[in-house]
Amino acid sequence: MIVATAGHIDHGKSTLVKALSGVDTDRLPEEKARGISIDLGFAYLTLAETPTIGFVDVPGHERFVRNMLAGVCGIDYVMLVVAVDDGVMPQTIEHLSIVNLLGVQAGVAVLTKVDRVSSERVAEVRQQVQACLQDTNLAGIDIVECSATTQSGFPELRNRLAHAARELHPKKLEGQSFRFAIDRSFSIVGSGTVVTGTVFAHQVRVGDRLTISPADISVRVRGIHKNSVAVTEARVGERCALNIVGVSTSDCGRGNWLVAPTLHAPTTRLDVSLTVLRTETHGLAHWTQVHLHVGTTEVVAHVSIRRGGTLAFGATGHAQLVLSHAIACLSGDRFIVRDQSGQRTLGGGTVLDPFAPQRVRQKPLRDAELEALSHAEPTAALAAMLSCHADTGFDADQFGRSLNITQAELLAMLTQLNARVIAKEPTYVQLNEAHKKLTERILTEVQCHHRLEPRAAGINLKELRQRSAPRMKATVFLSLLKSLAVERQIVILGAVIALTSHQSTANSSDQLMWQKIQPALMTAGFKALTAEALAQSVGLKALVLSELLHRKVKEGELYRVRSERFYTRANFIELSKLARQLALTHPEQTFIAAQFRDIVGVNRMLAIEILEVLDRLGITQRVGDARKLFKSIESVFGPQ
Repeated sequence: MIVATAGHIDHGKSTLVKALSGVDTDRLPEEKARGISIDLGFAYLTLAETPTIGFVDVPGHERFVRNMLAGVCGIDYVMLVVAVDDGVMPQTIEHLSIVNLLGVQAGVAVLTKVDRVSSERVAEVRQQVQACLQDTNLAGIDIVECSATTQSGFPELRNRLAHAARELHPKKLEGQSFRFAIDRSFSIVGSGTVVTGTVFAHQVRVGDRLTISPADISVRVRGIHKNSVAVTEARVGERCALNIVGVSTSDCGRGNWLVAPTLHAPTTRLDVSLTVLRTETHGLAHWTQVHLHVGTTEVVAHVSIRRGGTLAFGATGHAQLVLSHAIACLSGDRFIVRDQSGQRTLGGGTVLDPFAPQRVRQKPLRDAELEALSHAEPTAALAAMLSCHADTGFDADQFGRSLNITQAELLAMLTQLNARVIAKEPTYVQLNEAHKKLTERILTEVQCHHRLEPRAAGINLKELRQRSAPRMKATVFLSLLKSLAVERQIVILGAVIALTSHQSTANSSDQLMWQKIQPALMTAGFKALTAEALAQSVGLKALVLSELLHRKVKEGELYRVRSERFYTRANFIELSKLARQLALTHPEQTFIAAQFRDIVGVNRMLAIEILEVLDRLGITQRVGDARKLFKSIESVFGPQ
C-alpha cells in the first residue's frame, strides 16, 4: 500500500513518517538547513502479517506544491496531517482539494503536536478537520491524535495503517501492459542509471525491454529494488527502484513514464472531464492557460471549451486540453490544473480520450463517445463504444491503447459482448448483430443493382459503400467485402462487386467493342483519348462508342477527365501510384501540380484534370496549391 502525507508546512508530516518508519525523508542539505521538506521523501514500514507500506512524504510549502503533485499520483491512501497549534491552514485545504480531485478514497486524518495544547483546542481542531472533510471522498475517515514527543497515538495509527493495508483490494495484474511513473532519477557508480516511482499497471521483471515515454528511448531493466532489497520483479501498486540500461539520468527524469513499447504514444490533445473547485470566484473560461499535472508530469496547456464557453466554479464538464508539448498519458489518468503562474489549484478531473481529435464534425456522436469513455469499467466502456458505432465499427487498437488493454484481453471482452473483428491494421470491431444487418444490406444492394443493370458486371465499390455504409471507412468496408468474398457470397472484380451467382447479360457486340478499344486506350497511356479520337482509331461510330464508354465509367472500368478523355482503371491505378511515390519523396508528403506534370509526362492542363479525379476519388486531397495523400489505393480501386 502506498501512503502519501498531505498538509500545511511545518505540521509534522516528515516527523510523523520518521516516527512510523525510522527513516528521515528530508535528504537534501537545504531541507536539513531550513527544517522544511522541499522535494519528495520516501520510506517503508514493515509490520507483521501486513503488506509492506510505502510512504511518500510531500512538501507542505505552497511554493513546492508542484513537487507534492508528483508524489500523490498513484497513491492508495492519504494521511492528512494537521498540527493542532495551527489548526486547518491554506495548504491543508489545497492538499485536501488535490487528493479529492485525484480520486483518493481512503485515508486517515492525523492531529499532531497534541502535547502542546489543551484538550479543548484539540477538540476544536478536530471539528475543523471534520468540517473540511465533508463533501469530499474522505468524509467520515478516522481522526487520530498523535504526539511525536510522547509517542501517544502512534500504536493506534500503526494499527489503522496495517488494517488498511490488509483490507486494500488487490489491483488487477493481468490484461494490461507495464506502466511506471518516474518521480526521480539518479546514477550509482558501478550500476548506472536508476529511476524510482510507482508501478501503475501490470509488472516488471529483470531483463524486460521497455520504452521511456514520451522521449522514445528503448531501455533494458538490469535490476529491481523494493525497500532497499534486490528482487526479480515488481507489481502494480508497488514503489520500486529500477536500474536501467540505455539512457542517461538527464533523459529519464521526473515527468517521464517507463512503459511497455506498445503503450508509447505521445499526445498533445486530451479530452477530459474537468471539475472547477468551488472555492474559485470565477469560472474557467475558454482558452485559459493552465499548468497541467498528470502522473509526475507538468506541462503548460490551454483549456478549450466547446463554443468558447465557460465552466462555472463548482461545475463539472467536458473540455479539451491542448498541450504545449507531447506527454505520455492514458484514459482514466487523474490530473490537476493550476493557474497560469502555477501558484493556485483551479480544478482537476479525469482523462477520457488521450488521443483527442482536433476537430469534431459529428458533435452528438463525440458526446456519446466521451460518455462511453467515462465508464470506469473497461468492459462497460467497450460495450458503450460498440453501441455508438454500431453501423461503422471503431478502432479497437486505439481504444485498447487508450485504456491499456492487451490484445488478448480485448478479444476476450469482445467475445463476452457478442462482437467481432471486421478489419485489421488497425483492428476494427463491430457488434455481431450490427454486422449481420450490414452484411444483409450489402447483399441486398448488390442484388438490386443486378436487377436494375443486368448488363453490368456488378456495382462499383464506391457506389456500394455510399448505399450500404456511407459512414464506414473505405478500408474497413473493403476488408468486410473481402470476408464476404472468402465466404463465396460475392466476387470482387477490381472495383466492381457482384454476387457469386450473377451472370452479366451484356450483349456480344458490347463485349467485342470493349475488347477492341482496350488496346487503344492502353497504348494512349497517360495522354488518353477522347471518344472521337478513340472511335477514329478503332474504326467505330462515335455515338455508339460513346454510350459504351459512359457505361464503363459508371461501372468503374474507365475514368473520365474534364476534357472528355478516357482512362482505363489500370491507367488510374498507375497514376495513383505515381502520386503516392511523388508525395513520399518530400518531407511534408505533399506535391504541386507542376511536379506531378513532370513525373507523368503530360501538359499542365491535363495533369490538373487528372489530379481533380484523384481528389474526387479520395486518393489525394488538395491543401492550398498542394496535394497530400488521403486514402489508400486499395480502398478506392479494390484489391490489386
